Amino acid sequence: MSTKQNMPANPDVSIGIERLIKLVKILRGENGCPWDQKQTPESISVYIAEEVHELVHAIQSGNSDEVCEELGDVIFLIMFIAEIYKKAGLFDIKTAIDSVCDKMIRRHPHVFEDSTVNSVGDIRKQWRKIKKTEKGRSAKASILDSVPSGLPALMRAYRVSERAAGVGFDWDSIAGVLEKVDEEIDEFKDAVSEHNEKKIKTEFGDILFTLVNVARFAKIHPETALYDAIGKFEKRFQYMEKELSADGRDMESISYEDLELLWEKAKKSV
Repeated sequence: MSTKQNMPANPDVSIGIERLIKLVKILRGENGCPWDQKQTPESISVYIAEEVHELVHAIQSGNSDEVCEELGDVIFLIMFIAEIYKKAGLFDIKTAIDSVCDKMIRRHPHVFEDSTVNSVGDIRKQWRKIKKTEKGRSAKASILDSVPSGLPALMRAYRVSERAAGVGFDWDSIAGVLEKVDEEIDEFKDAVSEHNEKKIKTEFGDILFTLVNVARFAKIHPETALYDAIGKFEKRFQYMEKELSADGRDMESISYEDLELLWEKAKKSV
């Protein structure tokens, strides 16, 4: 049975996009803003990276109002960059949108064609297979080439390990990865005892990379898990600061043992 689906147009969205395009044109036009007029794709790329991180932070916080605002900022900068390239006669936002729509339809034959998949794993395999046929990819090209080198290290580690696992280079179970963690920690301890700075750095990196694979097997993203852990630490640390401040004290004025007791209190309260 065919699963082919159509994508209806949304006039309300089209009106919003047109309004945004006109806004960007005004800002970069002859009587627009001098700052906007002098921007380049390179200069805007810095801001879009910042805005994406702010969007991620808003999503993690669970505040839908913040998500809406930050998403708007990202969309504005995307339109801004597209207008620069259109002005240069290279492409416009419609070309970019059409390109990604065509690509997504091509990579989802189980939705738009008669292809059949039985699991999420099948979908991933199908996705990788289709990607190999795109852009004239060489048969000798590495499957890791598609992982952006500019990603933050933790996210890049996850993607690299995910790609390798996708072709069978992986542990059989999470138990095997945890054994590898223990092995890497032992090697790190040896490096520390040897006072070998280069080896310490290398072995510590191995621990982090292996823990990323633990997260992958546990079906959680290490970036999200670390973000939550940082937030939890911040709340507990700030609780300690408030408790001490209420007594007219600060961190430097009490013993380590008292700090440990206060930390345990924070853990129960936050």
